[in-house]
Amino acid sequence: MTAHADQGPAARATPGQWVEGARPRTLPAAISPVVAATGLAAFEGGADWVAAVLALVVSLALQVGVNFANDYSDGIRGTDADRVGPLRLVGSGLARPTTVRAAAFASFAVAGVAGLVLVLLTGHWWLLAVGAASVLAAWYYTGGRRPYGYRGLGEAFVFVFFGLVAVGGTGYVQTGHLTVPLLLTGIWVGALTTAILVANNLRDLRGDAATGKLTLATRLGDQRTRSFYVGLVAVSALGLAGVAALTTPWALLGLLPLLLLVRPSRAVLSGAVGRDLIGVLKATGSAELVAALVSALALVLA
Repeated sequence: MTAHADQGPAARATPGQWVEGARPRTLPAAISPVVAATGLAAFEGGADWVAAVLALVVSLALQVGVNFANDYSDGIRGTDADRVGPLRLVGSGLARPTTVRAAAFASFAVAGVAGLVLVLLTGHWWLLAVGAASVLAAWYYTGGRRPYGYRGLGEAFVFVFFGLVAVGGTGYVQTGHLTVPLLLTGIWVGALTTAILVANNLRDLRGDAATGKLTLATRLGDQRTRSFYVGLVAVSALGLAGVAALTTPWALLGLLPLLLLVRPSRAVLSGAVGRDLIGVLKATGSAELVAALVSALALVLA
């Protein structure tokens, strides 16, 4: 533990700093799967807007919860001591670790309540197990004695839970079934969300390596991590094309926002580091959200 692990009562972040600590720029990764899946449900004639809103609350609460959980766990381990990225409450000494941990648990509780209401409305009780697994995966990403995020498995978690599970669950509670287009949607959304994490870990690669945090980036190394990012963008484009082939050609409009990632991809491949990668993070999140909105709108109108 670092010195921040046992701060006195003087540590007090402002409301604005708490909002920044929740990392609102990561929220497109929580909104995109719900929007994309709901658009597909509407195309199939089964959109349920109440279920969609509840799924959105679950997704957003989990995202904020995992952000606070990471802030707490990384802060007490000292891996946030030298960061280029957004504000960390514990690492900067602005908030007590126990308070940030409580914020994480409160966010998980909000997700749990919204999920329970969703289960009561739909009658799909087995989804409670999926919700519990999501919360546990969010906490043990960097929490616990052996966090899997420190073993290079963070990207796998993001792809599964913020791609396949979030999209599949949102679609299922509205239509009552899983389809190939829904699976492809989970893949393309998951690929872009994973690309956000890859860019983040690429930015922090040197600091993580120095503190012994074994992310996938530290395992792959600099060059292969850069290639991995571009590969994920390509997978997302292929997934979107697959959805269009199985639904309506109008869904191809969702590919247009991915053009926003041409310049960031070039920056990654050309060796951008540190603060230069913050722009890549922003662009990737924005492209994912806009692609979800455009493809969903095309499916609704079709």
